[in-house]
Amino acid sequence: MKQLTIQVPDKKYRFFKELINNLGFVNEVKDDDEPTKEQILAGLRDAVEEVNQIKAGKKKAVLLKDFLNEL
Repeated sequence: MKQLTIQVPDKKYRFFKELINNLGFVNEVKDDDEPTKEQILAGLRDAVEEVNQIKAGKKKAVLLKDFLNEL
């Protein structure tokens, strides 16, 4: 089986994705721009765990001012 990477203009993306999903020989369409449900849930679990560690005093919170200065 071969794999193909294609760049599609934003305004044609939804149409193109629907088109390839309807082709009988395409097995799986992965979208690099959109996280999977599992990735979203894992990120939320990590965030909740970090908040719990901060509340328990096991981890120090970062001030918003310091966070923004890092950007």
